[in-house]
Amino acid sequence: MKGETNGQRDPNTHLEQDLCIHIFTVSSAMVGVCLTVIGLIRVVITLGIADTLADDFLAADALLFLVSCLLSYWALRSRTVRRMHRLEKIADVIFIVAMIGMVIGCALITYTISIPAR
Repeated sequence: MKGETNGQRDPNTHLEQDLCIHIFTVSSAMVGVCLTVIGLIRVVITLGIADTLADDFLAADALLFLVSCLLSYWALRSRTVRRMHRLEKIADVIFIVAMIGMVIGCALITYTISIPAR
C-alpha cells in the first residue's frame, strides 16, 4: 500500500487516521448533543416560555455533524491514502463549520432566554 515502508505506516498517515477517529467519535457525540438540546428547546417552546428558531438551526447543525461523522468513517475505511486525505479534509471542514454553527445556535438560545417575552 502506498505510504507504507517495510510493513510500517508513514507517521503522517497514522496521525491523519487518528484525526479521522477523533472527528468520527466527536461528530457522533455532537449529533446526540444537538438532538438533546432540540428536545429541551421544544419543551421550553411548548411551555410558552420562549419561541426561537434555534431548534431548526440545531437540526441543520446535527445533519452537518452526521455528514462529518460519515465522511470520517468513509476515510477510515478507504483503501487508498489519497482518498483518505481528501475525505478527511472534507470531514474536517464540515466539522469546523458545524462547530461554528453550534456556537451560533447557543448564542441564539442565550439571546432568546435572556430577553423577556412580550
